[in-house]
Amino acid sequence: MTDITFTPMQVMEVGETYCYRYQFSQEDVEKFAEATGDDNPLHLDPHFAANTPFKRPIVHGMLSASVLAKVFGKQFGGTGGVHLSQTLDFVRPMYVDTEYELRFSCKNINCRRHTAEITSETFDLTTGKVTLRGTSVVFHRDLFN
Repeated sequence: MTDITFTPMQVMEVGETYCYRYQFSQEDVEKFAEATGDDNPLHLDPHFAANTPFKRPIVHGMLSASVLAKVFGKQFGGTGGVHLSQTLDFVRPMYVDTEYELRFSCKNINCRRHTAEITSETFDLTTGKVTLRGTSVVFHRDLFN
């Protein structure tokens, strides 16, 4: 995965929104398939994918969602974040070598538990359409206090 832009934050407030730009390579998809055993030809075989509604290989849904774990666990306020729960809606397919922007917004902070409810949407920057959306609960002792 290629990080394109990201500005880390030190404190997060309810209502604040942050963005993270990235893209996946075919190598990322192949490594994910190898690590998980999900070698569905829809992700790996252009000839197979050409005969599907997607017309070309798509990124694994859980690979696309893994960006949330990366941001919350490492880049979101620095190390120390723990991704406690997640809901996901896979709205549209994602493709390799396409630039995406993850936009996440803080909806609620529980200072006593050092957790926050954060909604997220991933946008395909070529089409401007949402590809993935969800709600996370994240623990971070320093960021949510």
